Amino acid sequence: MPFYERGSIRIYYEEAGSGFPLLIIPGGGLNSTISSLRMASPFNPMEVYKDDFRCISADLRNADLGQSSGPLETDRPWDGYSEDQLGLMDHLGIREFLVLGFCIGGPMIHNLIRLAPERVVAAAMMQPSGFRPESPDLFYNNNTKSWGPPLCEKRPEITMAMVDDFLNSMYTGRGDFVFTVSRDFARSIQTPLLIAPDDALAHPYKVAMEVASLAPNAEVTIYPWKDSQPHIDEVVAHARRFLKAHEPVIA
Repeated sequence: MPFYERGSIRIYYEEAGSGFPLLIIPGGGLNSTISSLRMASPFNPMEVYKDDFRCISADLRNADLGQSSGPLETDRPWDGYSEDQLGLMDHLGIREFLVLGFCIGGPMIHNLIRLAPERVVAAAMMQPSGFRPESPDLFYNNNTKSWGPPLCEKRPEITMAMVDDFLNSMYTGRGDFVFTVSRDFARSIQTPLLIAPDDALAHPYKVAMEVASLAPNAEVTIYPWKDSQPHIDEVVAHARRFLKAHEPVIA
């Protein structure tokens, strides 16, 4: 099984297909794993895009039921995850790549663009997560229940006090918009974006559409799109056209 290792960090990843690289970020919040693409995603891009791109995905560091592990970087939670993703691309010898992400993949895509805009060619955000003011503690509470306890059970050196600090740094202290960047930054994004909005509790429609209105090179899919298989198929095709349109032409 393929692993990328950097110091105390060990990231499990999988590949499918060939062509220009497409980094795929599964949904599931901090429990984001490759298996969720097969079991809990509206569609599995590793399968549907393997004839179009070199599809690459990884278990998020410390996800329950995942195979990736590493320290809790309380002072830089989002950047730690982004460096795992960029480090994996370096490990595979990939400089430029496309990105498609579900749920937590939305904030992570913003952070990748902030850290390495020259590397992210274009990005598709599927049902992106964001801050919902009527449920300000949603992500803290969810992860305190579903992510922190099993992590502490597996890793005795990690305590719930450390989990509390990590979640407050990742979410509570960033309780506005998309957690990783400001609205001013969104206005400055030149990277082409495709946004497939949702309106589940963790995927606020308002935030997704605000990103679409701010980013100068953004486009939006149909909405709703997860309500039927024909609509899902339409969004799958839209994302394929979008990613193909921005794939660099190799001379």
